Amino acid sequence: MDPVKSPVTSPPPPPPPPATGGNPGSAVPKQRNGFSLAERRVILFLLYSAGLIAAYWLAFQLRFDFKVPESFQDELGHGWWMALPLKLLALVIFGQFTGLLSFFGLPDLWRIFYAMTAVSLLLFLASVTGIVGSTLPRGVILIDYVLSFAAIVGIRTGFRVIRERLRGRGGPRVLTAKRVGIIGAGDVGASLAKDLLSRRGLGLVPVAFFDDDSHKWNSQVHGIPVRGQPERLRSPDFRMDLDEVIIALPTASADRIREIVRLLQSVHLKFETVPSYEQLATGKVRVSQLRPVEIQDLLNREPVKLDSASIQQQIEGRAVMVTGAGGSIGSELCRQIVERDPRALLMLDQSEVQLFPIEQELLGQGYGGQVVPVVADILDEARMRFIFSRFKPELIFHAAAHKHVPMMESQPGEALKNNSIGTARLSSLAREYGVDRFVLISTDKAINPTSVMGASKRLAEIYLQALSASASNGTKFMAVRFGNVLGSSGSVIPVFTKQIAAGGPVTVTHPEVKRYFMTIPEAVGLVLQSAFMGEGGEIFVLDMGQPVKIVDLARQLIELNGLEPDEDIEIRFTGLRPGEKLFEELSHRTENHQTTTHPKVMRFVSQPRALDEVQAEFAALERQLDNTERNQLKQRIKQLVPEYQPYLV
Repeated sequence: MDPVKSPVTSPPPPPPPPATGGNPGSAVPKQRNGFSLAERRVILFLLYSAGLIAAYWLAFQLRFDFKVPESFQDELGHGWWMALPLKLLALVIFGQFTGLLSFFGLPDLWRIFYAMTAVSLLLFLASVTGIVGSTLPRGVILIDYVLSFAAIVGIRTGFRVIRERLRGRGGPRVLTAKRVGIIGAGDVGASLAKDLLSRRGLGLVPVAFFDDDSHKWNSQVHGIPVRGQPERLRSPDFRMDLDEVIIALPTASADRIREIVRLLQSVHLKFETVPSYEQLATGKVRVSQLRPVEIQDLLNREPVKLDSASIQQQIEGRAVMVTGAGGSIGSELCRQIVERDPRALLMLDQSEVQLFPIEQELLGQGYGGQVVPVVADILDEARMRFIFSRFKPELIFHAAAHKHVPMMESQPGEALKNNSIGTARLSSLAREYGVDRFVLISTDKAINPTSVMGASKRLAEIYLQALSASASNGTKFMAVRFGNVLGSSGSVIPVFTKQIAAGGPVTVTHPEVKRYFMTIPEAVGLVLQSAFMGEGGEIFVLDMGQPVKIVDLARQLIELNGLEPDEDIEIRFTGLRPGEKLFEELSHRTENHQTTTHPKVMRFVSQPRALDEVQAEFAALERQLDNTERNQLKQRIKQLVPEYQPYLV
């Protein structure tokens, strides 16, 4: 049993460097500038001491208009011996001696505030009560508090400014910066400009904004002029000498992004874009972590809104199993589930090669106490029984399957063994061990199937519905169907990308073939949403939007690479492959469509078959898998799935 999907998508962008000074105990032996931990502490001790003594002295001067009376000269000359150790101790307690010198952000700002506030309150109480003979004027204490806070913040900010102005991320000083234009003078564009201006080491200097909103023209954002709409870049009288353009329009329509991409290609300007709106909203990435414009940016897909609170409530504190965890869908399920704080996440896959990357990714994000990588085959009943008894999963997302349509046409026995029999065995174990919910990741190819892969998934759905309807069942079984996901193993995008890199031709099976597409995070988010809407026996279908012509997708991908379709790169039609449809369908004739509480999710309910009848058919089918010719096996599938139209050779 090979998992469905292999992680062929580009890895997520690396997290930004920490913006804080670090927590106590998080010190590293050597900083990039060559200072050891001990040396950093000495530097900070000296700088903090100098700043605090200066603040104490200046507080007296300001309180008495730079004419300190004789009666307070002793407090001025000796009082800092009490104040300084207390302030330094507070800074130690609040972790301001262990962080990297040049990393400073809001968390550190708050820690400094708490440290200085605590010490000033102690000094105030000592002055009021006369403890240890303190007679510091209360006005001095207040002014000293403000100045001490400003001094420490100023020291830390100074180190950060030096790092951001003079150095890149761990790299050499940038001597020649690129002049960049930013398309989009809204909040995202303004944040990008501010980030680039403060982090000169990135080597990108914003010099102009472009925006469709005419009210912003001839104004400035962070001192950078808004020159007009993007189309001005094509004007013969426009001279800006730009090296690059950044598209900062994460919420713009796909049509507008396509227009801008064509514009930039026509004027031969290099371009990149900011992270997606979802990534920016969650704070996972910085706005300056640029990426190439990708094909999903050009598809007309509205952002999907999820009921995150409901999903969180269902996952938090529970043991969740994901099969096929190393694949593109399985690994994304793991990413989104672990963020919702499960008690344990069992990542099950037969291939340790595919399982290892997602394990390392989640360990690197600090989820080591929750993720449990499990190498196992769902057809190995003894092994699976041990896993169920040992870890007691409460939720199962079953993504493991053979999914490549042409490959499964030539070996239908393997598709049935993995996709149908494997699902039947796993779901039966789930019922036996009292799993709360079992969610099968199905496919739109299971609808009136013409391929073995689709038919094997339809058989899995039939078994789950029969199991759900059985009297002794306490587990909620359901399936979620969706179409192609961009970037998954075997999808057209990676194939087309390789063909373009090789100089073509890009091969499309038929000029009229259409498919539904979603991004992997979007599909997985809706799978999680569907999982907690079902009561058992349902098949959920995700709203995939409008189908896309594969040939149009090929043309757009060629254009994204700065090439012309049928001029630089040939598009060649090869004919439909065995088991392939021109159009994917949404439902069987026997299924009733029902709406759900989520506009992007539909529910289909059909009359389930008797469980004993289905189990007998599966048992007979399993006996035939390894000793029957493929055409005979396809005919046998048709007896079980009458709507299946087999391709016979």
